[in-house]
Amino acid sequence: MFSIDYQDILKLCIALLLGSIIGAERERYKKDAGLRTTILITIGSALFTILSTKVGGVDADETRIASNIVSGIGFLGAGVILQERGRVKGLTTAATIWISAAIGMACGAGEFVLAAVVTLFTMIVLVIFSKFEDALEISIEERTYEITSKISWEKYKEIKNLFKSYGLTINKSKQQKKTGGDMVLTLEVSGPSKKHDKVVQRILSDKEVKECWF
Repeated sequence: MFSIDYQDILKLCIALLLGSIIGAERERYKKDAGLRTTILITIGSALFTILSTKVGGVDADETRIASNIVSGIGFLGAGVILQERGRVKGLTTAATIWISAAIGMACGAGEFVLAAVVTLFTMIVLVIFSKFEDALEISIEERTYEITSKISWEKYKEIKNLFKSYGLTINKSKQQKKTGGDMVLTLEVSGPSKKHDKVVQRILSDKEVKECWF
């Protein structure tokens, strides 16, 4: 006979709630693993943890399913890590996927306080520590930009001043003329990663810029 275990429903609901808290922060910054993905990870991990005792009974080795969850999440996290022009991207997102699975497992095991505390710590790291990174300018990287626009001395100065206005250092610069009345401005720029990203957003929104590679 079918019966509903309201304790299990509670575990899944709390997993959904905690997953949505972390997912909302990821969605805000348009990360690959956003709101829905994070919620599905926490709920799925909680469900597997619940089933680990129900399927095998009281004598079941719960650590086997738990270890398989960790392995499976490892493959999922690896999928969001990318290497682009020598830079590794997506490590924080992959770590968030991993910790979301752990939170879901804690919910499935009925460890609600532990899951809530880890969620709080995760949000502190994602939100507050990122501001510390900006303040301390820890993540310094060097990028080479190739920006194509119409030939204009004013545009040349405008682009260089844009980088400087964000506190980025231009180590080298080169201007080349292309056929069709365009110029390619090549810049080697160093500075905090997040300031690089802000400049890229400004450049991509500039209608006079035809191409931007970095």
